[in-house]
Amino acid sequence: MTVRVAAVPASRPFVDMLARGLLAEHGGDPAALARVRVLLPTRRAVRALREALPRLRGGAMLLPDIRALGDLDDDEDLGPGDEEDLGLDSPAPPAIGALERRLLLAELVRAKQPGAPGAQAMALAAELARLLDEMQTARVDFAALDGLVPDDLAEHWRETLEFLAIIADAWPKILAERGLIDPAARRVRALEALAEDWRRAPPDSPVVAAGSTGSQPAVAELLAAVAGLPRGLVLLPGLDRGIDDASWEALDETHPQFGLKALLARLGVDRRRVPAWPEAEEEAPPRAALVRELMRPGATVEKWRDLGHVGAEAVAGLEAAACPDARTEAETAALAMRRALEQPGRTAALVTADRGLARRVRAELGRWGLEVDDSAGRPLADTEPGVFLRLVVDALARDLAPVLLLALLKHPLSRGGGARADFLRRARRLERACLRGPRPAPGFAGLKAALAAARKAALDEKRTPPEEDLFDWLDRLAAAAEPLARALAEPSVALADIAAAHRAFAESLSTGEDGAPAVWTHDAGIACRKLFDDLARAAAGLRPIPGADYAAVLDDALKGAALRPVRDRHPRLFVWGPLEARLLRADLVVLGGLDEGSWPGEAAADPWLGRHMRARIGLELPERFVGLAAHDFAQLLHAPRVLLTRAAMADGTPTVKARWLTRLDAVLQGAGLALDTSPWPAWRAALDPMNGPPRPVPPPAPRPPAAARPRKLSVTRIEAWRRDPYEIYARHILELCKLDPVDDDPTQAQYGSAVHDALARFVAATPGPLPADARARLLAEGRAALA
Repeated sequence: MTVRVAAVPASRPFVDMLARGLLAEHGGDPAALARVRVLLPTRRAVRALREALPRLRGGAMLLPDIRALGDLDDDEDLGPGDEEDLGLDSPAPPAIGALERRLLLAELVRAKQPGAPGAQAMALAAELARLLDEMQTARVDFAALDGLVPDDLAEHWRETLEFLAIIADAWPKILAERGLIDPAARRVRALEALAEDWRRAPPDSPVVAAGSTGSQPAVAELLAAVAGLPRGLVLLPGLDRGIDDASWEALDETHPQFGLKALLARLGVDRRRVPAWPEAEEEAPPRAALVRELMRPGATVEKWRDLGHVGAEAVAGLEAAACPDARTEAETAALAMRRALEQPGRTAALVTADRGLARRVRAELGRWGLEVDDSAGRPLADTEPGVFLRLVVDALARDLAPVLLLALLKHPLSRGGGARADFLRRARRLERACLRGPRPAPGFAGLKAALAAARKAALDEKRTPPEEDLFDWLDRLAAAAEPLARALAEPSVALADIAAAHRAFAESLSTGEDGAPAVWTHDAGIACRKLFDDLARAAAGLRPIPGADYAAVLDDALKGAALRPVRDRHPRLFVWGPLEARLLRADLVVLGGLDEGSWPGEAAADPWLGRHMRARIGLELPERFVGLAAHDFAQLLHAPRVLLTRAAMADGTPTVKARWLTRLDAVLQGAGLALDTSPWPAWRAALDPMNGPPRPVPPPAPRPPAAARPRKLSVTRIEAWRRDPYEIYARHILELCKLDPVDDDPTQAQYGSAVHDALARFVAATPGPLPADARARLLAEGRAALA
């Protein structure tokens, strides 16, 4: 059987080359182009091709049928909609939702480990879900777990496999009862069905599977089917056709070409016979030789003794900036991206696996009024409504602890049914009255008691007391919060009921003058409302949970959902993760966060299976994911201009440069080359220059008019006057007083007052001779006073 395979070199922009080839072959007949089916790895690549075709043609056109396969570890593309992306009307049951699956698995964990805290149960459920996806994607049967542990291994491995009976025995039964299927299993079925359909009845129209390395068995099977079609073609990304035979044979799983080597073996194609995509043919660029040596397998590194073929042209457009800390790295990356805009039409992208760096660069770009979205999205837990929803639960679960209560009351979404300004004024008055200093007694009753005590003390001392309307305000808040507070305290409560109470209180607290709950507004609020709808559906049929576990369920739900931008805000600036950057290209690519543990990421420890166990049943080893990261890095390193950045320190801890930077240093030294001196540190320092030499500012010297000055001071104040006149000015003229800290520890004076109160009540209650239970009564009075 003849198979058709071609390749686009890493030095060429993949999506543009694919678009040019499609237009060259089918562009003369719009109807013919519309009949072409194109399969791409990710939905982002699909969007990029749909934008590239009209751009290169110069106007509107009928587009091909472009579908997403979904690539390994691409969370955006692994979901119940993938079989629809492939154009299949699958007979398989519908896929279970991610949140519903974690809740059901957490229920199984609690049954296996009674009394497990909610956070632990949800964390174990997430790990079980990950293992489910991994096994189903690799097409490993659960029966492979039987007999996996030899007799000479530790007993805890046996206990682990007994725990995994959850997914081997109980989980399939639960799915069957609900008429559902795991998303990964449904997607594998869809890929297998499509491959079988095309083998049995090849389509008349052209089919192009482009950009995938076939990392997943089902995807590799589909690519093999496409390559064997009469009008099928598999287009490979970044195949290095110039690599020597010895290195090709020595490739291991950490090499960027390993996945392509495995795919070509699966297709039965010799790499030397793979032609270049017609629109991508070009002489080998100088950068390709540098990247090939940089990624050379360890078995052939002796060839580094002769690097004369790596010329100075290889480092043209390649810069590196080693920054002292994370802030400097973000400023450097943002400055480079900003400079790219000086040339009309030029694009720039930050590609990093470090989400913290991506967030800091976005903030730095705001210096110039540039808004750029991170294509990886943000967890809903970090959005404004997500934080508000978590605070609602945390404040009530912690009995209105002052810090949490103030964070909730001062949150921008808190309105309480009226104007935001009025609500905030009441919150500040409550804070000054009873939330500064020692913590009040728990709950709204404790707040009202503390407020009453503060009002009585102010009246006794002839000071302005807190206003009476604060009591009514607290009563309204308490009435709205009561259902949720009661549910959180229950030892057993239906998840749907507690979620409904949470939703009702959040809506009540965030409702403003217009009568609409502010918590559900804008993109993040809409996503949070959808999450609550999903939670209500997923909770149907679940066993009751302890109310104290609801906070862990909510955290898991919010952290597991991402708010993704619909479109990039700036047309020429982008922030991509390595997965999103696959097949994409910009004129300037900033590869940031190049540290071990970030890019490549740390190999996640499998809590269930040891390394030899994973290999035995056919699961991927951690080195495979290093190879995928290396493939992404090598592809991006071919951009016209590349800036490599890293921070020497992160959170006060020294970092280790990525292995590829260490190899780059070795190759450049062996070739007698060096990167150009980077101007970025000097330019970054010039962003915020000082205006002239430092000018010391003298200490404050307040000189109020004589009529405003105090006429007498205590002896101790005279010493303070000599040491710090401003203290006298602030205290006696401005009449300022220092506020107590929020939720402060009680002072010795307050402890003494409580002891005196206890003794006074005890003496008043026991006149005359002491009764036999005097000790117990005294301790009871002490506990009451100290409470």
